[in-house]
Amino acid sequence: MADLSRDDPLRPASPLSRSSRSICDVLPAAAALLAVAGATDALGLTESLVDVRGVGVVLVDGMGFHLLPELAADAPLLASVLAGRAGRLDELACTFPSTTPTSLASLTTGVAAGQHGILGFTVKLPSTDRVLNHIFWYGDPPAAQWQPVPTWFERMQRAGIDARAVLPAKFLGSGLTEAAYRGADLHAATDGDDYARLVIDQIRATPGLVYAYTAELDTAAHVFGIGSPEWHAAAARVDALLTQLVEALPPDAALLITADHGGLNVPQDKRIDVDADRRLGAGVRVVAGDPRVRYLYTEPGAASDVIATWSELLDGRADVRSRDDAVAAGLFGSVRPEHLPRIGDVVVTCLGDTAVLATGHEPPEAARLIGFHGAATPAETAIPLIAFRG
Repeated sequence: MADLSRDDPLRPASPLSRSSRSICDVLPAAAALLAVAGATDALGLTESLVDVRGVGVVLVDGMGFHLLPELAADAPLLASVLAGRAGRLDELACTFPSTTPTSLASLTTGVAAGQHGILGFTVKLPSTDRVLNHIFWYGDPPAAQWQPVPTWFERMQRAGIDARAVLPAKFLGSGLTEAAYRGADLHAATDGDDYARLVIDQIRATPGLVYAYTAELDTAAHVFGIGSPEWHAAAARVDALLTQLVEALPPDAALLITADHGGLNVPQDKRIDVDADRRLGAGVRVVAGDPRVRYLYTEPGAASDVIATWSELLDGRADVRSRDDAVAAGLFGSVRPEHLPRIGDVVVTCLGDTAVLATGHEPPEAARLIGFHGAATPAETAIPLIAFRG
């Protein structure tokens, strides 16, 4: 049984080591269940899930491990899991930054951000001042060049195993979908569809892997806040979806439920606006990342001064490092040389429940959000893996 007794999920966490169990291990383990040659089950799933012909993997956006007890109040299935009456619960870690684009690519490629190159919610395109938002990424840069690592969907297809993804129709055609789900047979779901039925039909149709995704919980956390009535209502709907999937699983199928990150609410008095303090903007050319992990791309020769200023003004509220120091600390895992320029010259990782807004660089709705994630605290990086057998 996983341990939810951590005293302070906002304490600084050590960088993810490749020896720890992480989001990177989920699809290799699923592939091992399906007897894909060369797939490694670092999660020990093959010990209890034997003779499996179909595996469903559901990613619940924003369902952090430390949120499970609060979610359980409105989620009978999750409550049963926490009580040890259903499924198997394990704690994993997502990769850094703890944001959806990075985690999706880490899940599907099995490697950390330094290798797959999707290094944050937004990053500056090298040799330009253009900021790429990975959620709204269409066209340039080409996905296969920006994210060069083969996905486990591709590996399974090469091994003769069907690999499918049931995704919201609006995701199809985006750069992130191509980068993260390359090789999967994509099936579009519209708002009027019975999403659980679509996923179950795919699991029943052909042996292999079926991936599904829901963003409802994360959206409610961002817009209304974790613990809000809207968030609890979203939890109930997500739990109902998961219950439908579990109850309809064929006897020779397994269902793996995980998440991409957790989250926390940021009070108004813990918000710092880089564009409201001229000292913070001095020497900074481009701001990217997100409010919990800021990438500062500096004017030539200004990085040291920027680090000194930010370290003084955000003392105790953020960890401020140069790109080289952040890479050396292992925050991103091993980083390919061609990916290094995507990381800011200065990396600002918030501590506690601080956030760094950038009202002059981002749409105004970003500053109105309540729930955030992206940094390295357990509240953001700890994620569950829940396994069911049909």
